[in-house]
Amino acid sequence: MKIFNSLSRKVEEIEKKPGDKIGVYTCGPTVYDYVTIGNWRTYTLGDLVVRTLKFLGYDVSYVMNITDVGHLTGDNLGDADTGEDRLEKGAKREGKSAWEVAKFYADDFLEGFHKLNMTEPKVFCRATEHIPEQIELVVKIEKAGFVYKIADGIYFDTAAYEAAGNKYGELSTLDEIKVGARVEPVAGKKNPRDFALWKFSPAGQKRQMEWESPWGTGFPGWHIECSAMSMKYLGEQFDVHIGGEDLRSTHHPNEIAQAEAATGKKPFVHYWMHGAFLQVDGGRMGKSLGNAYTLQDIGKRGFSPMVLRYFYLTGHYRKSLNFTWEGLEGAKKSLFRLKDKVEDLMTNKDWEQVDGWSKKEVLENDKDRTLFWKNKFREKIEDDLNMPEALAVVWQMINKTEGSAPHTVIYELLLDFDRVLGLGLDGVESPILQIPGKVQRLKDERERLRGEKKFDEADAVRKQIEETGFVVEDTPEGPVVRKR
Repeated sequence: MKIFNSLSRKVEEIEKKPGDKIGVYTCGPTVYDYVTIGNWRTYTLGDLVVRTLKFLGYDVSYVMNITDVGHLTGDNLGDADTGEDRLEKGAKREGKSAWEVAKFYADDFLEGFHKLNMTEPKVFCRATEHIPEQIELVVKIEKAGFVYKIADGIYFDTAAYEAAGNKYGELSTLDEIKVGARVEPVAGKKNPRDFALWKFSPAGQKRQMEWESPWGTGFPGWHIECSAMSMKYLGEQFDVHIGGEDLRSTHHPNEIAQAEAATGKKPFVHYWMHGAFLQVDGGRMGKSLGNAYTLQDIGKRGFSPMVLRYFYLTGHYRKSLNFTWEGLEGAKKSLFRLKDKVEDLMTNKDWEQVDGWSKKEVLENDKDRTLFWKNKFREKIEDDLNMPEALAVVWQMINKTEGSAPHTVIYELLLDFDRVLGLGLDGVESPILQIPGKVQRLKDERERLRGEKKFDEADAVRKQIEETGFVVEDTPEGPVVRKR
C-alpha cells in the first residue's frame, strides 16, 4: 500500500508486508463541545486507513485518544500555551463541572463514532486517565536536558534540543514562527517555538482538573498526552499517525520532539497522514460563522450519519472537500441507490442455488470476473487511499455486470468492498422479509417533509410509495405502511 507521508512529503510504499503487525494512532477530539462534521472527516480517515490495512491483510493495532484536559484556547491564535483550558471554559458556559462536560461530550462522540460505523480501536485513551504516564515522560525529557522552568510551567527547550543534533519541526514551518506574530508571548518563554510540558495551576486558584507533580500542582500540556499514550499502547516506535492538517503545524512536530528526546533519537513514527479541511459552501467552517455543523444538525435536516460517511468517500483525503446541503442530498440519493441494489440482489429466489450451482460453485465458476473487480478495487485503495475512484469501481461493477453475472457474485463483491467502505451494506435486509428499505426510507422522507409543513412534496413521496405496490396510512399511532 502506498500513502503520502507528510514527513517526507512524498508518496511512499509501506515497507511492512500483509500479515505483519502495524500500529495506527489517530488524534481524537477535545471533548468540550459537539464534534463538527469537519472533525468527523478526520476520524473517518483514520477508520478508512484501518479498514484498508485490515482488508489488505495487515494485523492492525489501533489506538485513538480523547483529550479531556490541557487543550488551551490559545491554539486558535497560534500558541497552544496561552488562553483558557477548553474544558474549564465549557464548564463555565454550561454551569457544570469540567468532569461532567468531558463525560457528556465524550459519550456523545462515542455515540456518533458508532453511528458512522467506525472500527473500534484497541483503546480510547483519555488524557485524564494517563497523568502518571505523562509525568513520567516529562521526567525523561528533563533528564535528557531539554526542559526549563518558568513562572507558569515546565517548557520544552527547542534550542537545546537542536543543539544536541536533533531536527525539529520537519513536518511544518515552525522555524518561521515569530514572537508576537499573532499572540502575546508567554512571559519567560525562551523561544516562540518552545512549548509547555506541564502547566502550573494559577497562584491562589484551584482548578477543577489538577494533579500533583515533581514540579508543582498543575496539569499536562496539550502535546504531551499523545506522545505518552501512543508510546504506552503502540511502543516507542510505531507505523502510522493520523490527524487533521491543522495538527501538522505544531501539535505533531511537538509530539515527535517529545518522544525522540525521551528515547534518544529513535524515530517516533514512520508515516504521518494528514486529512485536508472540510469547507462549507466554498468557504471556511467556523463556529463564529454559524456553519460548524454537527451530526445533530444534519439529522435535523433528514440526513443520517451514513449519508455523511458516503459524502466523505467522494473526496480524496488530501484534498479539501466542499460541503453543501445539495452535495449531501446527492450523497443520500447515491447511498439509497446502492442499498436498493443490494436489496434487489437479495430478492433472487435462487439465492443459494443458481441454475443448479451452489453459491460456492457459482463464485468459483465466476472467479475470473470476481478477481478482475477485486483487483480494480484494490488498486484504488492501495493508491494513497483513493476512495473516490474506489467508489467509482463499485458503480462500474454494478452497471457493467447488470444482467450478465449471477446475483450471488455481485452481492458477495459488494459486501467484500464494504469491509473498506463501511457503509453497512451487510445490514441491508431482504425485502422478502419485510417492507423494503426503499419504501421505509420514502416513508421517513415523507414524515420529514410533513414535519417541515411541505405537504405538496410529502404527497408526491406518498405517490412514489404507491408506485412500489405499498400504501401509507396515517393512524393516531403514526403512519403505517402496508402491502397494497
